[in-house]
Amino acid sequence: MTTKPPPRILTIAGSDSSGGAGIQADIKTIIMLGGYAMSAITAITAQNTRGVQGVTPLTGDFVAEQIESCLSDIGADAIKIGMLHDADIIGEVAKLLATLPEARDVPIILDPVMVATSGGRLLQEDAVEIMREKLFPLATLITPNLPELAILAGSDLNDSDAIIQAAVALAEDSDAWVLAKGGHTEDARVIDFLVSADGFHMQFDDPRIPTRHTHGTGCTLSAAIATLVGHGTVRQAVMGDDYARPATAVEIADMAPRDTARAAIHPRRDRKRAGLRRRLRPARPPGRTQAGGLGASPSGRRTWKWPSTPRRRFRTR
Repeated sequence: MTTKPPPRILTIAGSDSSGGAGIQADIKTIIMLGGYAMSAITAITAQNTRGVQGVTPLTGDFVAEQIESCLSDIGADAIKIGMLHDADIIGEVAKLLATLPEARDVPIILDPVMVATSGGRLLQEDAVEIMREKLFPLATLITPNLPELAILAGSDLNDSDAIIQAAVALAEDSDAWVLAKGGHTEDARVIDFLVSADGFHMQFDDPRIPTRHTHGTGCTLSAAIATLVGHGTVRQAVMGDDYARPATAVEIADMAPRDTARAAIHPRRDRKRAGLRRRLRPARPPGRTQAGGLGASPSGRRTWKWPSTPRRRFRTR
């Protein structure tokens, strides 16, 4: 019996000294979901659950050197991009991913990290347009939260229609899918929207978990999606049928009942209290489907197969 090798996932992001977000959260998530984690560190931060105390970025050329070292030798089945900090790093990363043969047709999950959950600025203001111009067109999926989407849209997003319009505009400009995350509202339910350049596709509506311990949840979600894309189960990864969203929900619920410091270091208690006892296992390979879209697997579930001609965009019908 042949064992399928784990998907190779490269995360390009900043280091979080407290271990709750950034590279550290990505690696934990990738391993938990059965992937092989590689990293290219963009910046070193001094931060914890209370805030960001300091940021020291690396140079753009050294970040690119880390990426090339991984891709030219080990390769990747998916790439997750998080904190990039400044225009120099963004430019070097975009140039390398656009030209390196080993990066060609590798799905890119881009979390446009601009502001930490705690409020600390993680992307210089002059770098936003550089990211939009050079990096967004390379992405397969972009996962902004509402403050980041508002910055990109240049306007306030006060209702669902405004959020969907801003997300669709971003998808059209980037030729990518967009998952607009609704966790920053004060509503009792959290609503995320998945759109493409063709318009609205679906929304995810979940009860809000009562907690202030959300440090690193955006990193966890995008890393989970990248890992499951690497497994080949794109529909489950993006649409959240089985793993990516429950993985993030469990992470939040694990921390919800406790004080901040204890929440960061005891990640497996209180699942029963939160009603989230689902065991998270690595995704199974998808069933055979018609090339180029969604189809029926032998079990009757609809699963994903990459098109015969690889593209950076997800395709549905």
